[in-house]
Amino acid sequence: MTRSDTAAGEDLIDSARKTDFPKRRRRSIRHGLWLIPLVAAAVGAWRWSFDETPPGRPPARVAAPVTWVDESRCEPCHAREYGAWQGSHHQLAMRPAAPDSVLGDFGNRSLRTDVETSRFSRSGSGFSIRTPGPDGRPADYAVAYTLGVEPLQQYLLALPDGRLQAHGAAWDVPGKRWFHLYDGEAVDHRHRLHWTAAQQNADFMCIECHATRFRRGYDATGGTYDSQWHAPGVGCQSCHGPASAHLRWAEGGARAASGGKGFATSPSGADEPQTCARCHSRRTPLGNGYRHGDELLDDYLPMILTADLYEVDGKIQGEVFEYGSFRQSRMNAVGVVCSDCHDPHGARLRATGNALCTRCHGPAATAIRAEIDGSGLQAKNYDDPSHHHHAPGSPGSACVDCHMPGKVYMGNDLRRDHSFSSPHPAQALALSHSDACLGCHGKDEALDAFRRWYPGAEPRDGGYARDLHAARRGSPGAAEGLLRQLARADLPDIRRATLLSELPRYPSSDAQRTLAGALRDASPLVRRTAAEQLEALFSPAERVRLLSPLLGDPSRAVRLAAAWQLVQLPSAPGADPRARQQLTAEYEQVQNQMLDRAESNYDLAGVYQATGRQALVEPALRRALRQDPAFHPASILLAQWREQAAGDADGALRLLQDAIARYPAEGSLWHALGLTYVRQGKRDRALQALRRAHELAPEEPDFGYVLAVALHDGGQTQAAVDLLRDVVRQHPAHRAARQVLIGYLRAAGERAEVESLLAALARQNPGDPLLGLPGNTPTR
Repeated sequence: MTRSDTAAGEDLIDSARKTDFPKRRRRSIRHGLWLIPLVAAAVGAWRWSFDETPPGRPPARVAAPVTWVDESRCEPCHAREYGAWQGSHHQLAMRPAAPDSVLGDFGNRSLRTDVETSRFSRSGSGFSIRTPGPDGRPADYAVAYTLGVEPLQQYLLALPDGRLQAHGAAWDVPGKRWFHLYDGEAVDHRHRLHWTAAQQNADFMCIECHATRFRRGYDATGGTYDSQWHAPGVGCQSCHGPASAHLRWAEGGARAASGGKGFATSPSGADEPQTCARCHSRRTPLGNGYRHGDELLDDYLPMILTADLYEVDGKIQGEVFEYGSFRQSRMNAVGVVCSDCHDPHGARLRATGNALCTRCHGPAATAIRAEIDGSGLQAKNYDDPSHHHHAPGSPGSACVDCHMPGKVYMGNDLRRDHSFSSPHPAQALALSHSDACLGCHGKDEALDAFRRWYPGAEPRDGGYARDLHAARRGSPGAAEGLLRQLARADLPDIRRATLLSELPRYPSSDAQRTLAGALRDASPLVRRTAAEQLEALFSPAERVRLLSPLLGDPSRAVRLAAAWQLVQLPSAPGADPRARQQLTAEYEQVQNQMLDRAESNYDLAGVYQATGRQALVEPALRRALRQDPAFHPASILLAQWREQAAGDADGALRLLQDAIARYPAEGSLWHALGLTYVRQGKRDRALQALRRAHELAPEEPDFGYVLAVALHDGGQTQAAVDLLRDVVRQHPAHRAARQVLIGYLRAAGERAEVESLLAALARQNPGDPLLGLPGNTPTR
């Protein structure tokens, strides 16, 4: 067996003996899992005023100071818009708890989940919920605010430290009943989703999109909140910005001098989806709110189309709101914007039923605005059984039934996919994604009818879903499909970014060229994603060369990605130390605005470690665990830090053992414990812990892979080979597991199986460098 065959396995165990610090990639915060979703085109949080420019940010693009005004000042000139806003989901997105705003039954009603009981009571004009608190003991908590108005309403409870927390119980407005968002999930006071936990902190997770001009006021010294907002609910200035300069313009004093009518920018036009995306997207914040006039990726990082959030064809799967799916759509590509279908002031559709769609998609085949490219429209009566093949008024006859299939979130909230896909049951069955036809009809019936009605119809995505599916499964042609899709000029940027995130599993010279080219893409989302993937395909010196042009990138999200990559390369030749220090300072500034989040403290610990500020690492990790004891990466990194930086091996073990006692079903903790035992030479205990991690999370290939290497290192060769075979069978794209298995089998003289594994790798990725090593050229 050659060194090249066994390198991955030996290096893994060797590195485990030294360190197993987890990669500190930015983890997506599950923003908005408790937001009332029908705030249809709102922006939400605004910086307090444009003359208050945060440190490190360019000056705002409004010369005179501007202030926030009462929304009623808008009515005299904008009576129609103001009238539509009154009583809308926007206006009612958040209100102080009062008899006219609370819709739930607080007449001493009880709600029992699998682990807790809550009672809803009213005393005079006040409302309270008796429910288990942070210590698990029942207590009475005052309801401070309502969130949302339909189809469900949630309630914010005030805690003594100033926090507002979203309780997990919600009122089903149409059904007039209480239900719990997490019933059956064992959500008690120790769980990350308990109403008292950081993930339900409304100051960070909710109010930004439910109030006008919100500023999160967290005091890191005292651990208290004093958040402020201009007004509860989403008002005019949420989307248009503070209006004092506009009022001066409207009164005539500044008309000649202000082409923007007193606003920094307008939320209308081609940039409108960015405005809506600040609330209507799954995204990670890059600070404390946003500043009107910024690009989206200056203040937020939208999630790409990961397998846990989107189906392989791009339809919504997790709770992602509308932006990610709309960004992929042909509607977006031709210039359709949110307000073409939604009235942004009343948060209502502009027409009912199929009439909304037939304004463009009808016999006239004319776009409703000149700015929309209508050249692809076909003159046809789509609102007719000759097209949809269903009786008028029946399920399946509505455009949205087939082209915007919906999913229910938060218990009773049906949200429709905005990628405007077309059904194709044959592809859905082949790629295991949902399909509108299959949602109502059996497989054989749907396939037969679809072939008869739409003979020769092909998926309309140019093979995107097929090639992404192959890449995620490690199927033959996976690498070729990724490169083919990434070469398309017409592919939406969010899809290009998604494909780039899969590319490191298929290394080759072509993959390197493609990834390097993506750093120059016009889309900041693509550039950001490309920067994050460089580590897997390029040497440190090459990464410095490729990242250097991003030091001055106009997009904050891209600069931050470059900063994190560069901070890990302190001695790389060719690096500009001043530029890197500046980017590092910007990265830290972002995290320091979010010290109430475990994720930010964890990220800061990584920066401190990489920049030699060792004394700050442990305090940052301790803060992370105070904010969220269930944020397991911080527990793991803290244990490793204690072991390796402080020389406290016993303390490291106690930290992990204590964490496991609180969260015994968390596989990552067992995995970290096993690697700690490996470093301490406690082989039997290491195997027990690594095996437990694999049992708890069999879907995690790295756990099985590491266990197999440890088994082999302990002399259990056959058990290791059998486990690696299972890992490769279930996860064909796990290149390291395949590489180590090849080495073990070659040592055992299993030539035929080695040839089979190499041949499969060649079909996946013919340019893989592993195939060029001596003895690794498949003969078939």
